[in-house]
Amino acid sequence: MDNTPCFEETTDNVRVVVQTFWLDDQSEPDEHRYVWAYRIRIENHGTEQIQLLRRSWRIVDGQGRIDRVEGDGVVGEQPLIDAAASFEYMSGAALETPTGFMGGMYHMIRPASRQHFDVSIPVFSLDSPHHPAILH
Repeated sequence: MDNTPCFEETTDNVRVVVQTFWLDDQSEPDEHRYVWAYRIRIENHGTEQIQLLRRSWRIVDGQGRIDRVEGDGVVGEQPLIDAAASFEYMSGAALETPTGFMGGMYHMIRPASRQHFDVSIPVFSLDSPHHPAILH
């Protein structure tokens, strides 16, 4: 990943790294539409293969409104991640305010033992050039 600010958290030998990108060409501040992309890398630092089954997001806009999003997998996949390997994907978010933040959980399984566990997605800020920088 390049030098864009990263947010990261490790849970149970699984490291999640997030980078955010402001999408000026897709945002329409006059219409209260602010859009970001984010890249997430999930690194398996454990000794067993893991699989991402579901995700739970908590998205908070600049006015404190909370949106919860849950679903199977990510970007249409339920990736298997071997020990010492990683999985990376891109997605996006749109808010009605020029700033906000997101965080959540990945609901995982270790296929060999059928052990379920949750991995924290670090809280990351969504800041646009249309709002003074705020550290969340």
